Amino acid sequence: MTNPPWQQPEWITQTQIILDSFAKLLNRDLIDRSGSEEEQSQRLFEAPFVVVSHNTAEDPILNYGNETALRLWEADLETLTAMPSRKTAELVHRDERAELLRRVTENGFIDDYQGIRISATGKRFQIDQAIVWNLFDQEGHPAGQAATFSEWEMLPEL
Repeated sequence: MTNPPWQQPEWITQTQIILDSFAKLLNRDLIDRSGSEEEQSQRLFEAPFVVVSHNTAEDPILNYGNETALRLWEADLETLTAMPSRKTAELVHRDERAELLRRVTENGFIDDYQGIRISATGKRFQIDQAIVWNLFDQEGHPAGQAATFSEWEMLPEL
């Protein structure tokens, strides 16, 4: 049996990037930062709110999703972390998503995002009051972007 993702070294590193970048840009912690890095990794993975991140590729790929995100996007970890982040939005909403990412790149973070997203099985949901922020690795190099939100509503099928 493989270890849970939050115990994997690369997952712990990504968790620290997410948490450190959030704290630096928003001047507060996303979660309780007490305990070891592995304990923080588990705490973020099991948090009752969504946390996702993507890398810096030209067409960014999701590289983190906690348990709440996996449930909301109806995907297992392997599926979610192979998904281009643009596919989390319906085609008609991708221009809006591109504008969001431009604003985050310019300002470091935004804390007022709302929009429609789509799960791996095609279910639509509205997110509200999302925080989206830039990620930086331990050397200060760009490492992608992350988002968190705790408010969403499932939408009727079209």
